[in-house]
Amino acid sequence: MKISDILNEQLVVTGLKGNTKEEIINAMIDLVSTSPRVQDKERVRQAIFDREKIMSTGVGNGFAIPHGKTEAVSDIVAAFAVTEEPIDYQSLDAKPVRLVFLLVGKENMVGPHIKLLSRISRLMNKEDFRKRLLELRSSKEILEVFKQEEATYFDM
Repeated sequence: MKISDILNEQLVVTGLKGNTKEEIINAMIDLVSTSPRVQDKERVRQAIFDREKIMSTGVGNGFAIPHGKTEAVSDIVAAFAVTEEPIDYQSLDAKPVRLVFLLVGKENMVGPHIKLLSRISRLMNKEDFRKRLLELRSSKEILEVFKQEEATYFDM
């Protein structure tokens, strides 16, 4: 499964408003809950925040990947955002976050969930890729960059 298979223009936002990690995560949950794959927004919220309590999903280099597994979705669902301002996310490197990729999977789809987390992490570890994402102004442009990057680095 490719990142570009689970994202669409409605699930990608630039200039996401929020001043705290919690506000950003809640805004991302609101965004992803517009997907017909989300059956219970509050159970999704619970899964994401339960995971966040274990350890911050601010993985470093200005990037966070809040994620969780729940039966409140019918299939893997995701959203991506560039925040309007840098957010203190209690990241592992203590740097603020601007790039946020939310991923929610079904409890029984652990393999695909982990593969997507790995794929997202590998893409986001590339500094030039992160810089490009920060410069883009539209959902369409962001999706195109994800598609191009996946085509370059992963077998289809």
